[in-house]
Amino acid sequence: MSAALPNPSGASGASGASGASGASGASDTTPTATNAPSIAATNPAGGATITQPPQTATSFYKIAQNQMITFGWNLTSVIAKPTSLTLSAVCANGNTYAVGADPDGHLPGTATEVVWDVYSYQQAHLNTPLAQGTCTLHMWEDRGPTATARAGYMSPNTALAFALYTPQAYTPIADGWTCTGCNGARSLVAAPPALAGLFFTLLLVLVSGYRVLRARP
Repeated sequence: MSAALPNPSGASGASGASGASGASGASDTTPTATNAPSIAATNPAGGATITQPPQTATSFYKIAQNQMITFGWNLTSVIAKPTSLTLSAVCANGNTYAVGADPDGHLPGTATEVVWDVYSYQQAHLNTPLAQGTCTLHMWEDRGPTATARAGYMSPNTALAFALYTPQAYTPIADGWTCTGCNGARSLVAAPPALAGLFFTLLLVLVSGYRVLRARP
């Protein structure tokens, strides 16, 4: 499913454009977390730390059967525990895709990872195929994708970039496969026998001469 993702409370709006408290906008004045104690303003804003994949480099994922993508995270400084999380992939082609098994990308607020079967997703959404290129993982909680930072509450996370690609089908040599980096070797093999023999003779002379020179005191 691409384009707009509904927020966890069912309010309409494009992903990244609406809140999740049943009204439009990103208001977080009425928290909907299951544990919403009185939180001192001196507490830091909470957030999600991505634990998988590593963020030291962009991870590339193949869109193929049995090739699952696992995203993992930990919540830090989150006192008001969210009731739900929403994850989506915003890709370079301009489309937004729900991440995970839920058609809207929803997960329980206690979740710390999600497994995404991108091949099954692709087969179920042939009219809006997954992008071939870089995507950004977007994760937010009950307050919505544009909620402002607030002491003790999870802020939206858009820190993880990853890439998707579709492997090329196998093509036997007999069916016309060529190696673009092997032109020189292929030309030598296909050369006339006399030319190939001359090349290897010269190579042998050079190697022999080098050994003689090394053997001299």
